[in-house]
Amino acid sequence: MNQYFFEDMEIGQSESLSKTVTAEMIETFAAVSGDNNPLHLDADYAATSRFKERIAHGALSSSFISAVLGTLLPGIGAIYLSQNVRFLAPVKIGDTVQTTVTVTHLSAEKHKVRLKTACYVGERQVVCGEAEIYVPGRVS
Repeated sequence: MNQYFFEDMEIGQSESLSKTVTAEMIETFAAVSGDNNPLHLDADYAATSRFKERIAHGALSSSFISAVLGTLLPGIGAIYLSQNVRFLAPVKIGDTVQTTVTVTHLSAEKHKVRLKTACYVGERQVVCGEAEIYVPGRVS
C-alpha cells in the first residue's frame, strides 16, 4: 500500500492494478450491492441476451478504480469526492481487467486531484471516466 501526500503528486503520475474477474466475485458483488440482475447471475438467462453469457456488473469493474486510488495512487488517506464513468464494453468471467489512473490536474488550494480513470481488457477499453479526490498534505 502506498501513501502519497498532496505535495508528492505530479501531473502525469500513474498507477495500475490488474484483477481477473471470477464468477465468485460477481456473485459476492451481487450479494453486497443487491443487484441480482440475472444477466450477471444466471447463465441460462444470459445466454438469451445480446452478450450470450454472464457479464460482470459495470459497477464491479469501476470499483477497481477505487482500489487503485485507495491503495496505490495516492493510497492511504485518499478521499473519493466524485467519479464519472462510461461503460464501453462488457467484462466477462475470466477477463483480466487492467485499471489505470493518471493525474491530470492538481488544485493546491483544497488539495484536490483530478485523475483520468480507465479499465481495459487486453487492448479493449471497457470503462472510461474521471475521478476527483482529496489528498492530505504532509501538514494538514
